[in-house]
Amino acid sequence: MMALQAVSPRSRSSRSVAPATFSYAAAFDRNIGWLTEGEQERLKHKRIAIAGMGGVGGIYLTTLARLGVGRFNIADLDTFELANFNRQAGAMLSTLGRPKVDVLAEMAQDINPDCELELFSKGVDANNLERFFRGVDLYVDGLDAFAFEAREMVFAYCAANRIPAITVAPLGMSAALMNFLPGGMTFEEYFQLAGHSEAEKAIRFLVGFAPSLLHRTYLVDPTRVNLKERRGPSTGLACQLCAGVAAGQAVKILLGRGKVRGAPHAMQFDAFRNRLAHTWRPGGNRNPLNRAAIAIAKHQLGI
Repeated sequence: MMALQAVSPRSRSSRSVAPATFSYAAAFDRNIGWLTEGEQERLKHKRIAIAGMGGVGGIYLTTLARLGVGRFNIADLDTFELANFNRQAGAMLSTLGRPKVDVLAEMAQDINPDCELELFSKGVDANNLERFFRGVDLYVDGLDAFAFEAREMVFAYCAANRIPAITVAPLGMSAALMNFLPGGMTFEEYFQLAGHSEAEKAIRFLVGFAPSLLHRTYLVDPTRVNLKERRGPSTGLACQLCAGVAAGQAVKILLGRGKVRGAPHAMQFDAFRNRLAHTWRPGGNRNPLNRAAIAIAKHQLGI
């Protein structure tokens, strides 16, 4: 059984804002205008699940907390190390070796002392999956790019239980968005990962996410990419972009405001190239265009 820890509102450390001085209305007043007061109050009572507190997951949590979302289930089994410093919220000298889930929970409650969090300190697996999603209004994916088993399991649960799910990939200096909505195309139907090797799953995931491949043209050192060894370069600015994109979609889904495009639609914005691409791939990775891109990538990488 995976360990989890419930963090109650106002479970605060001595260095944080005193609970008596905190006012939810004052803290999030500058959201009003883009949100109505009624919408802000609704966000206060919404619960979002985020698996992974690394490159994107941690900044998702703090961004959504600053929007005034009041309840979270968060999961991670890792601790901070020096290699996290270029991109991860919470990665600092003072947090080296500390569990990511604990550090990010403290950061969220420094923003909103009334925030309710449930912490899953050894990640998410089949033993705690149902509890991780209990009472959840939305899932925002923060899992490592190569955590295919966990990601497939989590998205399958969301589809079966009609939980909307957002996933945004930090690719180069860009953010690539996909939404998987209740009753729509599922994660597996789009990506077609089942039965393939880990290396091919990585190719299918990357090609499916960003068919336009806006980020490919400025990779200056291809030797830094090794899918078989599960490693590749990353940037903090891409993680920040992902947080803004994911939070914008979260507002629309949670409040029912505006059109939300689900798979097989995808969007990629590249800050380096100043370009935005919207793609529509009926059939997902079964689509002839995606199949051709996957075949080319496999040939180039010798897979």
